[in-house]
Amino acid sequence: ELETIKTHLDEHIQNTLNEDGCLEFIVKQDEVDECLFNVYEKFKDSDAFNSHQERVKNSHWGSITKNVKRVYKKYTTNN
Repeated sequence: ELETIKTHLDEHIQNTLNEDGCLEFIVKQDEVDECLFNVYEKFKDSDAFNSHQERVKNSHWGSITKNVKRVYKKYTTNN
């Protein structure tokens, strides 16, 4: 499963960066735990973030990562 994720990760990153409202999307594989990926994503507003979540659920990426545990720390700003 890890190799499949790594194979398709660049495509997922590019698709996300092409979304309306995506300002930043950075994914780094952890140096200690190769099964851990740290993701920093920034969207113009909560609607853009929610649209991203829906797109991912219904995408090839969503299908191949359906068993991946996701832990979010969500921050909102007034900017």
